[in-house]
Amino acid sequence: MKIPETLKKAVTASIIIVILSLGFILTYLGGLYDFLEYKLYDFRVNLFASAARASDDIILILLDQDSIDWAQRERGWGWPWPREAYAEITDYLNLGGANSLAFDVLFTEPSIYNTNYNTNNNNDKNDDEVFASSAQDFGRTIQIVVFSGQTGSTDQWPGDLNKPFFELRNFETIRSEFEKLNQNATNTGQIKALFPIRELRNSAGIIGNVTGWADSDNIFRRNNLFTIFDGKAVPGLSAASLIMGGASTEINYNQKKNQIEWGDRVIPVDKNGRSILHFRGDLDRYHPYWAWQILQSAQDYKNNREPLLNPEDFAGRYVFFGFYAQGLYDVFSSPVNSLYPGVGIHVTMLDNILQQDFIRESPLPVNIILILATIILIVMLALINSRIVLNVGGTVIIFVLLMGSGLAAYRYFNLWIPMAAPMFAALISFITTAVYNYATEGRKKRFIKSAFSQYLSPVVIDEIIADPKKLNLGGETRDMTAIFTDIQKFSSISEILQKEYGEENGPRVLVNLLNLYLTEMSNIILQNKGTIDKYEGDAIIAFFGAPVWSADHAALACRSAIAMKKREAEIYDLIMDPAGEFHIPLFKLMNSGVIRSGRPLYTRLGVNSGKMVVGNMGTPNKMDYTIMGNSVNLAARLEGVNKQYNTGGILISEYTKDKINDEFVCRPLSRVRVVGINTPLRLYELLDLREEAPAEILDMEKSWKQGFNAYENQDFMAAKNIFTVILQKNANDSVAKLYLDRCNKFIANPPAQEAWDDGVDSLTEK
Repeated sequence: MKIPETLKKAVTASIIIVILSLGFILTYLGGLYDFLEYKLYDFRVNLFASAARASDDIILILLDQDSIDWAQRERGWGWPWPREAYAEITDYLNLGGANSLAFDVLFTEPSIYNTNYNTNNNNDKNDDEVFASSAQDFGRTIQIVVFSGQTGSTDQWPGDLNKPFFELRNFETIRSEFEKLNQNATNTGQIKALFPIRELRNSAGIIGNVTGWADSDNIFRRNNLFTIFDGKAVPGLSAASLIMGGASTEINYNQKKNQIEWGDRVIPVDKNGRSILHFRGDLDRYHPYWAWQILQSAQDYKNNREPLLNPEDFAGRYVFFGFYAQGLYDVFSSPVNSLYPGVGIHVTMLDNILQQDFIRESPLPVNIILILATIILIVMLALINSRIVLNVGGTVIIFVLLMGSGLAAYRYFNLWIPMAAPMFAALISFITTAVYNYATEGRKKRFIKSAFSQYLSPVVIDEIIADPKKLNLGGETRDMTAIFTDIQKFSSISEILQKEYGEENGPRVLVNLLNLYLTEMSNIILQNKGTIDKYEGDAIIAFFGAPVWSADHAALACRSAIAMKKREAEIYDLIMDPAGEFHIPLFKLMNSGVIRSGRPLYTRLGVNSGKMVVGNMGTPNKMDYTIMGNSVNLAARLEGVNKQYNTGGILISEYTKDKINDEFVCRPLSRVRVVGINTPLRLYELLDLREEAPAEILDMEKSWKQGFNAYENQDFMAAKNIFTVILQKNANDSVAKLYLDRCNKFIANPPAQEAWDDGVDSLTEK
């Protein structure tokens, strides 16, 4: 039993979809597309970074090279600065009422100024104690701790360091992920902490962690709210700033929503407990102040001068202090800059908490559905539709939709939807189906093109390839037009060529002549969307309207017939040109009685339209795409009737005439009964295309209609006069000569009325 084509395609599509889906889901879960996805994500970050507003509640103080130069010039400080400088900054922010001051600087060694410290007559305190005293007075200073497997000094939290920690609620399911972050930072899994010196860590309001973990491509896109060390949940620098500003230390993990709930704030986290940062761009988006500006303002304020920066400018703000001079600050790669100061990670984290605009990852089931939907759409599009233009266009549209949805989700919903895996799935799906189509559908198309290239025009073949349903291989009845052609006395021409050129060369000359003729005639048929049925010697059988339906099949057939007669004359010029490629000295045939009117080639054509059976006919091992039926037989009969009416070569039936418009010049002939067909029908001689016809043809057409109308009404004298005038203008009009002779005959011996029978001619020859 033959399997339906639609079922085959459905099974094939299902197999391809299953294979591709399994492959892409497994590779997606295995992280194969992570690198490309990170790059596409960074593209989104940079594209929309400027659209996100930086928080006004965050102030950044940076110690740059200008500040170092200012301190050397104004204070006589070399590098490193005395701790008194940081104390002075702390005092000024305390004066202004800042919410917090986070030093992203690790003071792990005592000040080098301690042994000879006499600045500001603080002889009772060393340099570190001055800084510690200011921090103690402020009460909201944040010092940092670094967790590392290489530089840490202890694996325990100091017992005397009693600072705020996070109180965790419902973190049992994800607590191990926070602990793994530290373990994965070193090959040994043994993490140690590096603290500031005792004076500074004890005087700080809180200790904040600055250790972060990059993605697999060494770019920092995420940060963690806290880190677990020695069983304690140590806040990150950003979280520590909020705690110093009065935020609670109690946080809750909502496993269902994958988020940390901190009072009325929500911090979404990934499977490892990290938050995806919503970057605003470079640090200049926060309009940073420089350390020398703070020191100068503090000095001016102390001396009762108008300060460069008023203390009130810092009221209620979260302040971060960091190094920004060449070679002093830690550098990380971020999506917005490959040389991004480390303090920027914590500033961005706090900004996201304050504005509640973290980036969320789309859920894993959604990502998988997106990949599956992409594969299904591409595969179904390619296998249902065989046009490569539509397939490519559809794939491009899907690419654009994937790109657009990824960009829109990030810009308007702060959502990270994967783009790499779906886009790669679209590409591979397109390639897979294209290869399959080439191997299967392509083979069918090549077979169709090869099988029909000798019989159909390229335009028709392309239509069949695009829609094979137009080719009904089982045979069907449809309205069509058939053409039968034949060269007058070609067998006699063959015999004379044989005698003229001998038995060896005669056949070669004959074949060359015939091939030239058939090629030129066939090209005309194909150019008009006709189908070559077969060649029978010098005869051509062709039809119009199948395998691809064309409503104007009759007009296409008539155009072909006219063009063939015109090309016939041009072929004569080719073979008679002594310098031409196809030269055959047929002038010797002109006096043989074989050649009509001195023309070596004279084609007769019969054209008829009507119901015909068309399809593959024959045996399973030998089939021909051909036509059958009475309408076909009538076309064959009309080809032979040309010689009985002495026409110029083209006879069409009334059925064809009824289907063509006034673009053709035709003249009516008698109604006839052809051999084998009893029903009388009107014949017409097809003369030319009206737009190409010379004036004398158009004049003759008008006169002929008057004369022929008189003839059929038995007014033979009037008809005779008109036919005589036509012959005077064109002595070679053999059809007019035929009807003039009939008029003379009927004038001499008028036909009986009952015998006239409306002028129907019964033909006895094929």
